[in-house]
Amino acid sequence: MPEIAQTVEYPLTEIPADNLSNTPRGNRRKGRELAVQALYQIEMTRDPSVGAVDLFLQHFEGNAKAKEFARRLVSGTISQRAEIDRLIDLVTVNWKLERLAKVDFLILRMATYELVFCADIPASVSLNEAVEIAKRFGSEDSASFINGVLDHIAKSSCITPE
Repeated sequence: MPEIAQTVEYPLTEIPADNLSNTPRGNRRKGRELAVQALYQIEMTRDPSVGAVDLFLQHFEGNAKAKEFARRLVSGTISQRAEIDRLIDLVTVNWKLERLAKVDFLILRMATYELVFCADIPASVSLNEAVEIAKRFGSEDSASFINGVLDHIAKSSCITPE
């Protein structure tokens, strides 16, 4: 007799990351991933225009909500870049920003934007999401490095993770 596959139901907080695509949390994760990739493209091409970001997003998978969240993060990160870089520079003692791994630096920029300028996003969510994205796109040491830097930024900006 063949085995019958069991259906496993997860509460929203326990859905494995690869099964999040159609949930609010999954939309935000996908949006963050798209934002980091768009920020990387902007860094390489030096074209931060809305048209360039829209063209980029047209070529990547993601639903409308994920792409809209990505646009919000990219736009905010670009518009607050000077302040974000100042905050990162303050807490990365003995590190020059231009020497940081580009992907790590862009994740830090985006997450710092969320921490400091997005009051509607809990700090703990911003921190955790940045660490998860670093695990996916960064090097072996990226997640712990990003976690430490963001923790310092949160503390120095008087932001308390919920």
